[in-house]
Amino acid sequence: MSTWHTAWTTDEGISIVLDLFRETFSKEPDGVWASPGRVNLIGEHTDYNGGLSLPIALPHRTYVALRRRSDDVVDMIGDQNKETLWKGTVADIVPGVKPKWLAYCAGIAWALREDGFEVPGFDVVIASCVPLGAGLSSSAAVSCAMGLALGDIMEHPFDHDDESRARLAQLCVRAENEVAGAPTGGLDQAASLRAAKDHAIVVDSRDGSVEQVPLPLRDHDLALIVIDTQASHSLADGQYGQRRDDCHTAADLLNVPDLREIADTVAPADLGDVLATLPTDQLRRRVRHVVTEIWRVRDFRAAMAEGDMETAGQLMNASHDSLRDDYEVSVAELDVVVDAARETGALGARMTGGGFGGSAIALVRAAEAEQIAQAIVAAAKQAGHPTPELYLASAGAPGERLV
Repeated sequence: MSTWHTAWTTDEGISIVLDLFRETFSKEPDGVWASPGRVNLIGEHTDYNGGLSLPIALPHRTYVALRRRSDDVVDMIGDQNKETLWKGTVADIVPGVKPKWLAYCAGIAWALREDGFEVPGFDVVIASCVPLGAGLSSSAAVSCAMGLALGDIMEHPFDHDDESRARLAQLCVRAENEVAGAPTGGLDQAASLRAAKDHAIVVDSRDGSVEQVPLPLRDHDLALIVIDTQASHSLADGQYGQRRDDCHTAADLLNVPDLREIADTVAPADLGDVLATLPTDQLRRRVRHVVTEIWRVRDFRAAMAEGDMETAGQLMNASHDSLRDDYEVSVAELDVVVDAARETGALGARMTGGGFGGSAIALVRAAEAEQIAQAIVAAAKQAGHPTPELYLASAGAPGERLV
């Protein structure tokens, strides 16, 4: 099937940014860094509720070649048009900076300054094979790669242990929240910086801890298809923020610090009684999704450990149904490809990421991946939707210095 899209190899990514850096600046960079996008297997819209999520880092990465300057000028080049994306000073990078994408690419410089670091000027080339607008965390990939690079040129590396990576992840969250105005909860940055090859991680958003969990796809002859629906995805358009506000309102009404508290203290049989105390059906449905999604993460983790991939698939199905019906963040493009995957034999399928467009995933038997992929593309075309781009995903390495 010609529609499978593959990630750059590490050598390809390095070559692209190195060649363009040398061509543009006629110098060698101080190094090359890369950080991955992510796909969340289960645990959606739980991170800002103190909950649990279970993502993997993708092999698709953003690559950064960067050189420290002796002044405070920032000269940023992109691989798409091979020309200056932006030129200014470090002091110009502040909340509300324009153009909007600059906040994602360089907002970490502001967050580092706010945290007490002396951030120098720099020349940088950015190149990425993480799909843009697909809900696969292209924004966290670039922010984390930039953070790793700036840390190194400031002689304060953030990659020598998990504690330092966790600190950088939080600074990248602050950059997205305050510079870009995107209310991300931290799942993306944790996956990009703290994941491990061939593992998923359980991210506990309450205490910031991560647990490495082997991803046993090969052991069970399974594959994971990532489906970029080509329906543009954005977290900064108000819908994501409204869901977050609903959850915080509900937590206040329930007199708990966050909705994780309900998931930890209420038995499934008693959840209906708790929901009945909320004043609106909308709040009841939002809470029901978050609480049951946290339970599903725990059950998914247990199913993987036991090799019960059928149950894992059923939990993915239940997650999508909850996101579609209770949280109302799915769209027709996502529902069509999820339904097609299920009808063609997927063990489970669900939207992934913040929703309102973006991507879905399907857990399939490896021998059936081609057939299911073709059915997904055909269903999207029949519905009059854009042709999806499909990826066979594996759990990739976290952000790191490469050169």
